[in-house]
Amino acid sequence: MKSKSNSTLVYSTETGRVKSANITSKPATQPDDGFVRLRREVKGRGGGTVIVISGIKLSAVNTKELAGILKKKCGCGGTVKDGVIEIQGDHRDTLSAELISRGFKIKLAGG
Repeated sequence: MKSKSNSTLVYSTETGRVKSANITSKPATQPDDGFVRLRREVKGRGGGTVIVISGIKLSAVNTKELAGILKKKCGCGGTVKDGVIEIQGDHRDTLSAELISRGFKIKLAGG
């Protein structure tokens, strides 16, 4: 029989999943190098292309305002989720030109 000191309780029939204090999950963080990253995503979006803009160091109000400007510039829809701007369609060239003209440093990430 195994010693109980090496075992970790993961699931209990009384309470369900048990969160252990030993297991800590770190949330995925963006590198803080001053670059705004434009990433093209298709997976999990029903076949539609979305440009995800992350790394913008603005307040929530200014980020929402910038998202509105970028959506008008591209003539498409989009949203702001958790400080990340999502623009519908493949408009990386237009978005990068607009962000560079506004003084942001750009890196194209992903496909």
